[in-house]
Amino acid sequence: MFNLQDTVSVVIGGNGVLGSAMAAALAEAGSKVAIIGRDMEKARLVREKIERNGGEAAIFEADATKKDELESVLNHVLLWGGRVDTLVNASGTNSPTPFFDLEMDEWDRIMDVNLKSVVLACQVFGKKMIEQCNGGSIINISSVSSAPPLSRVFTYSASKSGVNSVTQFLAREFAPDRVRVNAIIPGFFPAEQNKKILSPDRIESIMQHTPMNRFGDPEELKGAVVYLASSKASSFVTGTLLRVDGGFGAMTI
Repeated sequence: MFNLQDTVSVVIGGNGVLGSAMAAALAEAGSKVAIIGRDMEKARLVREKIERNGGEAAIFEADATKKDELESVLNHVLLWGGRVDTLVNASGTNSPTPFFDLEMDEWDRIMDVNLKSVVLACQVFGKKMIEQCNGGSIINISSVSSAPPLSRVFTYSASKSGVNSVTQFLAREFAPDRVRVNAIIPGFFPAEQNKKILSPDRIESIMQHTPMNRFGDPEELKGAVVYLASSKASSFVTGTLLRVDGGFGAMTI
């Protein structure tokens, strides 16, 4: 049920902490994995780890906010793997800038990386999935800050709320073509974009609001991404926002 043999997965942001764990999970399940990012040194390390574990991976450089670069990567992926079955949109950036200090260049940068990249990738790779007539799975990486919004990360929260909306809209749009679109809502994991906001008082506040009273481990995202990628395990699942958050979303006071 969770066997991804003979499939090709594209992980945009697969060179990051969370993206690399999900790329590894897809490879462990038997998928060939294309890792897309801008930092090729990190991407090479992810590829090498996958290959050491018996998986197959390739790396491609692209700016996920530029449609022409994504289209070029799609062509390279097709030459390498012949098809696209799964797309994971895992690019992300953050900033703790207070609202009244926020400049629009920073707003645009965060929105481009977190939201525009998702839209563009779904246009480029989602269209190919539909053309293949074999269905597919798009997995967007959202955040617990998408609803309700978190303090100190205004633009990030707004962008991730947009990711949820895009996910559910495209789930309806792509369903007749058997392309499923879902999102994973991670809780607090030790990712690059969190480092700027994790002061001691912030960590204490997060732990008070997380029933499991700890950060997540990137390995704990593996099951969710393989489940959503599997056309058997999640064949009737689309438009879902799947929480992997240690109970954060169930907490009130």
